[in-house]
Amino acid sequence: MKYRITYNAPVVLTFTLIAVGVHLLGESFRQYFVMRPSLNTFGDFIALFSHIVGHGSWEHLLGNFTLILLLGPILEERHGSGPLLFMILATALVTSILNLLFFKTHVLGASGIVFMFILLASTANVRRREIPLTFIAVAVLYLGGELVAAFKNDQISHMAHLIGGLTGAGFGFMGAPLKGLKPAKQAPKH
Repeated sequence: MKYRITYNAPVVLTFTLIAVGVHLLGESFRQYFVMRPSLNTFGDFIALFSHIVGHGSWEHLLGNFTLILLLGPILEERHGSGPLLFMILATALVTSILNLLFFKTHVLGASGIVFMFILLASTANVRRREIPLTFIAVAVLYLGGELVAAFKNDQISHMAHLIGGLTGAGFGFMGAPLKGLKPAKQAPKH
């Protein structure tokens, strides 16, 4: 019995490889992957999206991509590669725009995408007019924790985490845009 290695989740794996590549190229290169609180250059416009592949340290990168590699393939299989890429880019853009409008800080890393994945995954069992208790528990734990942590001066963009989580929940309840997922089927009644 032969096994072969497959590139099973192209969006998630490519995202991961790009982030690792950016990090390996060093600090002087990573500076181009930071969303700054202004839009003065062409690079600043690119960074509206590209900030999700830059990370401040290996710990930062590994913390984010451990969860992205855990949840991403499941989400990519469920929603499709195109829709998942759209959700990743939309989350990056919404995070950037809201940061520019309200916070004026630098944003770096894929933490918002991680929170989007977490909340999107927790909506897997959403049915019409029903909200799974697991979704509520995840939302309270993750988003509640971020709300509390937002008052700490720890150089972490808790706003990016909150926006990522809210966009993930929104995409989950909308049925994942661009694919038109049907609500999950209910179990047969006995």
